Amino acid sequence: MFDVVIIGAGVTGSAIAREVSKYELKACVLEKELDVACGTSKANSGIVHAGEDPIPGTLKAKMNVKGNGMFDKLQKELDFPFKRNGSLVLCFDEKDMDKLEELRQRGIKNGVPDTMKILNREEVMKIEPNLSDQVVGALTLPTGGIVCPYEFTISLAENAADNGVEFKFDSTVESIDKLEDKFIIKTNKEEIETKLIINAAGVFGEKISAMVSKEKYDIVARKGEYILFDKAVGDTVSRTIFQLPTKMGKGVLVTPTVDGNLLLGPTSVDIDGKDNVDTTREGLESITSRAKRSIKEIPMRQVITSFAGLRAHEKNGDFIIGEAKDCKDFINAIGIESPGLTSAPAIGEFIANMVAEKLNAKVDKKFNPIRKGIPKFREMNNDERRELIAKDSSYGKIVCRCETVTEGEIRNSIRRTLGAKTVDGIKRRTRAGMGRCQSGFCSNRTVEILAEELGVSKNEVTKFGKDSKMLF
Repeated sequence: MFDVVIIGAGVTGSAIAREVSKYELKACVLEKELDVACGTSKANSGIVHAGEDPIPGTLKAKMNVKGNGMFDKLQKELDFPFKRNGSLVLCFDEKDMDKLEELRQRGIKNGVPDTMKILNREEVMKIEPNLSDQVVGALTLPTGGIVCPYEFTISLAENAADNGVEFKFDSTVESIDKLEDKFIIKTNKEEIETKLIINAAGVFGEKISAMVSKEKYDIVARKGEYILFDKAVGDTVSRTIFQLPTKMGKGVLVTPTVDGNLLLGPTSVDIDGKDNVDTTREGLESITSRAKRSIKEIPMRQVITSFAGLRAHEKNGDFIIGEAKDCKDFINAIGIESPGLTSAPAIGEFIANMVAEKLNAKVDKKFNPIRKGIPKFREMNNDERRELIAKDSSYGKIVCRCETVTEGEIRNSIRRTLGAKTVDGIKRRTRAGMGRCQSGFCSNRTVEILAEELGVSKNEVTKFGKDSKMLF
């Protein structure tokens, strides 16, 4: 029997798993997909929000600001791509400049460091010369940052697994029975007993909660579409560019990614299904028309792909974190939409402390906070490359030319803790296939390597699991 079972291996579930692994507890993560970060955590803006936007006093405000402050230490421990590039909130009407001050004051109330400044047009154009002629001023947010959302999630999960947390993939929760002193979870594969459950199931959190609790939640899948541009235009802006919210909504953001691309989006549309991540002509046209308010020129010839993700929006508007009122030892971490990525470390710590107190758990003195990522050939100088190739010649064979990803990196991504089992799993760990040609050249070799490492035929290799076979 487990002490703790976490349902969901997105960024929230993985952050909770890592924090729980700091205690002497037998813990397990159940994930219905074949890998971590297969839902909201793989398709979002990758923004570490400063914390000026949430309403003061809400869980969103508290977790956002605390989580933001945890990223520097986490990056040193877990070795994932993160950069504090800062953010700007743009104003397009002189009459609205006082709203920037209101936003600044809200940030201070939320606990954002008082380093925020309001700039006039001349000042803001000096630091971001490619902004549009419509901009009249901006609020600076120096603590804002950018992160690779899936590499961050993978790093949390790997470290949790290295510290003893068991991950069970392709495991869909079908029912939960609450007995006097334990839960029995039935999945598509087995029955699992546990003392305590943490529900971090994203857009399906409402469904999991309803298996044991009569508390009503209304979680809607809110789709956001994005456009990704080539690295050739990654320096269009250096900061994350937000638009001052108006009656027409929050607008779209324009941001560099931590990997050097340019990203525009998202849209915000509530949908009925919870698995529809199609992009639409209307969505992409909406992004470009609204982004023109922020930057002078949108380099459409440099678009390399578009994608969509779903956010778990709870209609009351705030995160739902805590024990169900009518079900002891069942803890929810649901409705975690933006700024959920930023808040995940703080949510993980908060819930792990709650679990440790409930189960009277001792701190595990053997916990190791350090996780090393896959060596990135593209970021090395030639001396470092020669040294690596001398140890393993497969690092001297380039597979993905766009992103300079080697065979050694791909094999490492499959062999390591919670290693890749699909083409998309390799892509998220190494960036093989994420470049300008979008895997046009490297996919064949990636499939071959994956088949070799997993000991299966190439016909069995999938893009992301289930029926997504690469070859027939």
